[in-house]
Amino acid sequence: MLCRFVYLLVRRFLDVLSGRFRSRVAKDVEIAVLRHQLEVLRRQVRRLDLGPADRATLAVLSRLVPRARWSAFVVTPATILRWHRDLVRRRWTYPKLGRPPIADQARELVLRLAVENSRWGYLRIVGELRHLGIRVSASTVQRVLRQAGLGPAPRRGGPNWSTFLRTQAHGVLACDFFTVEMLWLRRLYVLFFIELGSRRVHLAGITPAPNGAWVAQQARNLTMTTDLAPARFLIRDRDTKFTRAFDEVFGSEGIQ
Repeated sequence: MLCRFVYLLVRRFLDVLSGRFRSRVAKDVEIAVLRHQLEVLRRQVRRLDLGPADRATLAVLSRLVPRARWSAFVVTPATILRWHRDLVRRRWTYPKLGRPPIADQARELVLRLAVENSRWGYLRIVGELRHLGIRVSASTVQRVLRQAGLGPAPRRGGPNWSTFLRTQAHGVLACDFFTVEMLWLRRLYVLFFIELGSRRVHLAGITPAPNGAWVAQQARNLTMTTDLAPARFLIRDRDTKFTRAFDEVFGSEGIQ
């Protein structure tokens, strides 16, 4: 497939070069003939059978043609973007990991222990279930109670996480990464921050290989170059790239 793609690309490149030395009248007539044949093809063929090499060639040539002249292609720009998304999805396919779902009987016991003992925390419930021969983790107990609308002890009937965020939103700052896939499947990492009170988003930096020192420096640059609102709480995950130096930039309480 790679050899076919290179052959097609070289052939199209030579066609472009040879077209520069033709007379303008002959070139215009040839373009008119090709456009008419393309319209006939579109009327007769509802779906083209394009191979991987054909798709790659059209995608590369689309970078050389002005957007106003994309009508010359037999496919739309949205189709070319969909090809790229499909290629990225096939390239970055990881096996599904995770723990098996909790059994229905264990779920019922977790809810029963939490309701009948409102002051028991996650670890206490885990210990009681272990005495009964049921092994679950504290995070599993937390997830089961959260899905049932029960918060942590001892205030399972009080404010939940959503209520806390709404009341403290003006003092909360959250950060994370999202990725961007380039044309040749090169992955870039984008560090961003969001002020929960105003919903303002700040893009801190882009890099193909983030590390702790880079993340901390981007945080310093952000605080010095923007009017970032003071934050009492900083929400982030447990990624090792968020080091102690990163937390010290904001001087806020970290919530992971």
